[in-house]
Amino acid sequence: MPETKILLTESQNRNKDSNKRKFIGRSTPARILAIGFLLLILLGGLLLCLPIASENGTGTPLIDSLFTSTSAVCVTGLVVVDTADNYSSFGEIIILFLIQIGGLGFMTFATLFAIILGRKINLRERILLQESLNQLSLEGIVRLIKNVLLLSFSIEGFGALILFLRWFQEMGWQKALYYAIFHSVSSFNNSGFDLFGGFRSLTSFSGDAVVNFTIMGLIILGGLGFYVLSEIYTKKGRNLSLHSRLVIRSTVLLILIGAILIFLLEMNNPGTLGNADYYTKIIASLFQSVSPRTAGFNTLSIGDLKPATLLLIIILMFIGASPGSTGGGIKTTTFVSIILCVISVLKGRENVVAQGRTLPNSIIRKSFALIALAIFWVSLVVFILLITEHATFMQIIFETVSAFATVGLSTGITASLSMMGKIALILTMFFGRVGLITVMLAIGLQSNKAEALSHVKYPEERIMIG
Repeated sequence: MPETKILLTESQNRNKDSNKRKFIGRSTPARILAIGFLLLILLGGLLLCLPIASENGTGTPLIDSLFTSTSAVCVTGLVVVDTADNYSSFGEIIILFLIQIGGLGFMTFATLFAIILGRKINLRERILLQESLNQLSLEGIVRLIKNVLLLSFSIEGFGALILFLRWFQEMGWQKALYYAIFHSVSSFNNSGFDLFGGFRSLTSFSGDAVVNFTIMGLIILGGLGFYVLSEIYTKKGRNLSLHSRLVIRSTVLLILIGAILIFLLEMNNPGTLGNADYYTKIIASLFQSVSPRTAGFNTLSIGDLKPATLLLIIILMFIGASPGSTGGGIKTTTFVSIILCVISVLKGRENVVAQGRTLPNSIIRKSFALIALAIFWVSLVVFILLITEHATFMQIIFETVSAFATVGLSTGITASLSMMGKIALILTMFFGRVGLITVMLAIGLQSNKAEALSHVKYPEERIMIG
C-alpha cells in the first residue's frame, strides 16, 4: 500500500508539472504581459501595506496601497494618499522601483538581467519583448532593448543632474540628490508622482524655468516611444521612418496648440494665470500642455481651471503619448490615422495616405477598434462613478480619462473616492497601461475558432450610414 501511494503521488506530481507546462505553452504573449503587470501590482501593494512603508509606522489600508501600486506600475500618478505625507523613505523607494519597472516594462528588465548573466534571449522571449514594446517586427529587438536601457538611464541621469544642481543649495546635497533622482525617473516614465507633499505637485515651481523645462524635456522624451528614440539615436535624426516622423510632428503640433489655447483661456483667470507675469504665463501654459501627454505633474491648480480648459486637457489626455513609450492614451499615431482616414473619405480616396505612403487597412481598422473600446470603457466607468461618487460630471470624466490615459492629473476628488470608485479606477489604470486589446486577448477573447473564421469571406452587401 505505501508503494502504491508513492506511485500515485509521483503520477499526480507529473500530471501537475505537465499541466503547468501546457498552461505556460498555451499562454499568449498578451496573457503573460497582463499577468506580469498584475503580479507586479499585487507585490507592490503588499509591500506598501507594511508598517515600515508608512510615515506613521501603522501601515496603509490595502485598497489604498493597491491603488498607489497600480498607479506607480501603470505610471499614472493618481493617488488617494499623498506620497510624501503618507509614505516613509522605504515606501517612496518602493514606488520609485515600481515606476521604473512599470515604465520600461518588466520584460525589459528581465532582458537586462539575462544580458548581465550572459544568457541568450530565446525566440519566445523575443516575441514577448516585441509585444511589450509594441513593435512590428522581431528583427533587431534585442538591440532595441539595449538602446532603450542605455538611452533611458542616460536621459534620467542627465535630468537628475540638472535638478540636483537646481535644488542643491535649497535642500542640501542628500535631499537634493534623492529628490532629483525620484522626479527625473517619475518624469521620464510619465508617472507624475512627486515628493513635495500636500497634493501640490509642482505648483511651487510654476515660474521656475530650470525645473519646468527639465521636467518637460523628460516627459516629451519618455512619451516619444522607445523605437523613435532609438531611431533618432542610431540614425542621428536623418532618414527617419514614417512612424517616427508622424510621432515627432504630431507631438510638436499637439503641444503648441495646447499651450496656445491654455494661455488664451487662462490668461485672465485669477485662480490660475490671472495674477502671474507674462513670463510665468507662457511657461505654465507650455508645461500644462506637455503634462497631459501623459505625465500628471501640474504647475497650475487643476481644480481652478475653466471648464473649456478642462475639456481641452481631457482631449490631450485621451490622445496621450506615442506607441511603445512610457505614456498612455490612445496614442498619437492612432489619432493621426483616424484624422488621415477622415481626410481620405472627404477627398473621395480609396486609401489612407500619409506623406506619400499608403497606410494598410489593418492599421486603420485597429485604430477605429481601439478608439471605440476606449470610449466604451471610459463611458462605462463614468456611468459607474456618477452613481457612486459625489462629484460633478466634469470632475468625474476628467478623473476617468486621466486614469485610462495613465496621466495622473486630478481636479482633487481622488482622495475622497469610495471603495467602488477606487476599484473602478484601479481597473481603468491597468487597462490603460496594458491596453484594452491586449487584455481582451489575454482573457481568451480571440479563440481558435474565431481565428479560423477570420480567413472566411462572406458575401458582400451594403448598408446605409450617415
